Amino acid sequence: MFPMSLIVQKFGGTSVANTESLQVVAQRIIDCKNKGNDVVVVPSAMGSSTDELINLAHELSSKPSPREMDMLLSAGERITMSLLSIHLNSLGYKSISLTGSQAGIITSSRHGKAEIEEITGERVREGLSSGNIVIVAGFQGFNRDTREITTLGRGGSDATAVALAAALGAERCEIFTDVDGVFTADPRVVNDAKLIEEISYDEMLEMASSGAGVLMARSVEFGRRYNIPIIVKSTFTNNKGTLVTEKTMEEAIVSGVTHNDKEIKFTLYGVPDQPGIAGKFFGALSESGINVDMIVQNVSKKSITDISFTAPVDQKSDVEEILSKVSKDLNAEGYDIDENVARVSIIGAGMKSESGVASRMFNTLGKNSINISMISTSPIRVSCVINRKDTKKALESLHKEFIS
Repeated sequence: MFPMSLIVQKFGGTSVANTESLQVVAQRIIDCKNKGNDVVVVPSAMGSSTDELINLAHELSSKPSPREMDMLLSAGERITMSLLSIHLNSLGYKSISLTGSQAGIITSSRHGKAEIEEITGERVREGLSSGNIVIVAGFQGFNRDTREITTLGRGGSDATAVALAAALGAERCEIFTDVDGVFTADPRVVNDAKLIEEISYDEMLEMASSGAGVLMARSVEFGRRYNIPIIVKSTFTNNKGTLVTEKTMEEAIVSGVTHNDKEIKFTLYGVPDQPGIAGKFFGALSESGINVDMIVQNVSKKSITDISFTAPVDQKSDVEEILSKVSKDLNAEGYDIDENVARVSIIGAGMKSESGVASRMFNTLGKNSINISMISTSPIRVSCVINRKDTKKALESLHKEFIS
């Protein structure tokens, strides 16, 4: 294990959008190195280059091969890591860049949605032992069985960075982005949103899963599992940022209000109310890698029931294909798709010991004439699906009720 002076720094796409930004990032890395730390850096692809590569692929094919898409998209991070290493070396700081496979990031085999299974990290350790700043391409890895390059899905560089911090025994993982940290709500929507100085892993995991786009949920899971402190802060300011850690000093009843307007509500209606039906249906979705979120099964009438669930917008065509097939297999009456939905959530560790929080949320939405179509809860989260047009009003009213 490395001494506690090892720091892993991750820089998002907006932080490395162009050569000017790369120079700012390089100075961040140098400042950390000059304090006597060993430094491992995980950069994302530059700016919107991943989206640009996806668009290029779809100009040539309506359904590109998942294997070739991973080969294509993994190039984005490789460009960034090489340019950053070239610049650091030109400034007199020894640096070496490594692809995910060179760094020993071993993943599952599913293209586009692979999960990190192990990090051997031998070449990373060798690089650090030689006095190098080691730059590892995020978002990608290698599957031993298929011998193929894989990618981890959106936000995969976050997961790469925290997993590397765990594997190398780092003191902490710093996630640099274009915002000052984690806020009580999206500051682009709620003007009164406040910076959260410290938040628990559990709260951050719920926020990430409920639409807060600052951290990928899997990165928080790694941090919680291996107790790696995560600091989220801006590349371009000198703020302290937000510390994500095991337990905060004081647990607020509600720490944040989040939203996700990138989901679709699907309903399979007229389904025979028989044992095993739900298992067959959701099993088919799971086998296709569909990220099902909220689920509601209506009270059956005359042995007929409806099943509603939400899934990401970008999986619409896959879900629809499965719904079309499964509805026939299950003798269902049909299915419906509602794209005009959004999910709003309140999150806070203090909710576990505070009664009446959910009713306050429902009453607040009701007073603002906002209808609720689905509800789900956890010990520290309450989520409601509403009409998308009401998102801003819902966030502002809930933030005012619980935080402002």
